[in-house]
Amino acid sequence: MFLTGFAALAVMPLLPMAVRDLDGVVLYPLVAGAFVAASLLGGVLGGAWADRAGARRPLTAGVVLTVLTLLVSATSTSIWQLALGRFADGIAAGLVAVSVNAAIGQSYPDHLRARALALMSACWIVPSLAGPPLAGLVAAWWSWRMVFFGLAGLTLLPAVAAVLLLRGRGVQDGASQATQGGEGPVRRPALPAAVAVSAAAALTQYGVSAWDVRHTACTVVGLALLVVFAPRLLPPRTWRAGHGLPATVLLRALASGAYFTLEAFVPLMLGTVRRVPGVVTGLAFTGAALAWAGASWLQGRLQDRVPRHRLVAVGAGVMGGAVALAALCTLPAAPAAAAVSSMVLAAVGMGLAAPSLTLLSLAHAPVGGQGYASGAMQTSQNLGQTAVLALASALFSAVSAVAGQPAPFAWTFALLVLPAAVVSCLAGRTRMADPDRQHTPEHGETAAHAQPIDET
Repeated sequence: MFLTGFAALAVMPLLPMAVRDLDGVVLYPLVAGAFVAASLLGGVLGGAWADRAGARRPLTAGVVLTVLTLLVSATSTSIWQLALGRFADGIAAGLVAVSVNAAIGQSYPDHLRARALALMSACWIVPSLAGPPLAGLVAAWWSWRMVFFGLAGLTLLPAVAAVLLLRGRGVQDGASQATQGGEGPVRRPALPAAVAVSAAAALTQYGVSAWDVRHTACTVVGLALLVVFAPRLLPPRTWRAGHGLPATVLLRALASGAYFTLEAFVPLMLGTVRRVPGVVTGLAFTGAALAWAGASWLQGRLQDRVPRHRLVAVGAGVMGGAVALAALCTLPAAPAAAAVSSMVLAAVGMGLAAPSLTLLSLAHAPVGGQGYASGAMQTSQNLGQTAVLALASALFSAVSAVAGQPAPFAWTFALLVLPAAVVSCLAGRTRMADPDRQHTPEHGETAAHAQPIDET
């Protein structure tokens, strides 16, 4: 997870430089969105694989694939090769993220899961502090290609270690799971639906970048594919916020969409309307990473005293306050520092809500279906980012066409209040029905001897 965070935070600032060097600036939205779109597919593949054979194999595949995809991007001779490398890297990241969550659900007892997830959040602190400046120095002294080569070299050691650890172990090793008072049976998402949704996400992200005929057609096709195929990757009753896993998945989509859209538009406002130095924007991202990790640590310590669904509601409420603060910062009299603090405050809300929703998804997962639940959460997170960001971008463009600054930002931030409010109101639908039965093995069976799910 540390390497995943380092790669994500080091690569994104270099993409504009890379597409400019490859003479493909017009395709920048496709290159930037390919990673998120492909992680949808990686999450579906990794979730099913983790339930079938344990989390070890998809995790190993994801780490090895990361090395290969970084080399593909590093050796890019065209913008299309770079886009392919970013897409393949998204698949690898989806495999890794889902496998990590599935491994926590399969191997850790309930009282340690919150702390394990807090540790995963803490793994992003150092990358947030060191990743962007180190990548910038390497690109300035050598080339943006050396950043990709360097990341591939860093990832090579854990990739080799994972392969060596996997040797000599049975296919089902690591798949044994503690039986839970969850929901079942597992409904496996179809691979063609995952491919269609990944393509739709890429088309949508590319389409909303402009308002000509070609981009509009891509947006319409992408949204149509999402409407048709996205429900097939999520638990039944997700769109109706059905109690348990469906509501948990839906709230993860809304919370992620609101947070990452805010994270996209606040820096844009700081740079275009408030004219603050770039270092201030960088500090906002660093502060947000630290705040997220700190809030995640706090939820790990509160798990025995505060029900998880209430932490979700509190986190969503904090995010709503952050969005309202960002909206107030569109007023000329508001200080720019308040806009920076809105990102930090939103990160506190996500640090409380996101790990709590992940824990609830594992608790609600069908027996032997931690991988399925983790894949559904990964899919919903990416769908939420795609949908909310696309809607906010469309609103921003529409208001920009009829009004000057800062009205487009004000309307965009006002829109983000809605998903935060919905998460806070529906948090109770993620409540565990019988907390005493969470993750308790049946028939005296220990977690180490629980039988894996019968795929037949």
